[in-house]
Amino acid sequence: MEPKDTIPGGAAEPPVQVEVAVQAVEPPAAPPAVVPDPVAGPEPGPVPAPVKPRPRGRTTLLIAAAAVLGIAGGTAVGYGVQADRAPTPLPALSQPNLAYPVKALPTDKVPDPLPVSQDRQRKTDGDLRELLVGKPSGARDARFPFPTKGWMSLDAYAREFKSEDYMFETLAEADVRRIAAANWSQGQYRDVGIRLVQFRSGAELGASDHANDQLGYMPYAKDGAGNEGDPIKGSGNGRYFLYKAVNKPGYLPVYQARAIAQRGDVMFDINIFDTAPISKKDIRTLAERQLERL
Repeated sequence: MEPKDTIPGGAAEPPVQVEVAVQAVEPPAAPPAVVPDPVAGPEPGPVPAPVKPRPRGRTTLLIAAAAVLGIAGGTAVGYGVQADRAPTPLPALSQPNLAYPVKALPTDKVPDPLPVSQDRQRKTDGDLRELLVGKPSGARDARFPFPTKGWMSLDAYAREFKSEDYMFETLAEADVRRIAAANWSQGQYRDVGIRLVQFRSGAELGASDHANDQLGYMPYAKDGAGNEGDPIKGSGNGRYFLYKAVNKPGYLPVYQARAIAQRGDVMFDINIFDTAPISKKDIRTLAERQLERL
């Protein structure tokens, strides 16, 4: 009979519910875990105490101390050995017959002095004026004041420079011995001046220093020639220079040439002035001639 069917004249029957019993299926139980027996290990020993680090530099100090002690000990032992020895007598300070040679040589055996070519000091020890270059033929006495009999005083020489006070003090400290000078005129307006400045022998290199001081500013245009110049043949430090012409309105142009060199204890300074150009040959030839005489 279907649930929705009805019995005539009767009450409807409720539907019959069919309960289905579902039995829960439990999963199988997991096997028990096997716990291994604890393995007996070595018993922990005592914890070692921390090692204190060795201070640095101790070994170095020990070595240095040993070295000092060794030196001190050696010095003491050496001093003791010397002190125990008998003193050695010293020779007398004053002794006769110390002169050499014992007897003077005979006159015929005395050696001749060195020639001038091997002993240049013989030249400069004499009359320094004789070493000046001679006045060329056709030249006449200069128009500006001539040095007194070929000699020039230090103050007169210093006045030929712009910083005359400085030059006087510098040359006096360098121990100038004497100054020989020569002046002459050639042609219409050419004037020539030569100075031989000699210094005394000593700790100062007066001639060399004075020449180098003058050569030091020559390459500059302000106070010098404005060029490096050219070397003088036969000289270690000598050079000659040509200046640029100086032109001023209303005046003739002024040309100048200069030569500076040093040999031994003498320094020479040559100047040529003219209103016409000066050739290199003129100043070079004059400088070489003067150098040969020193």
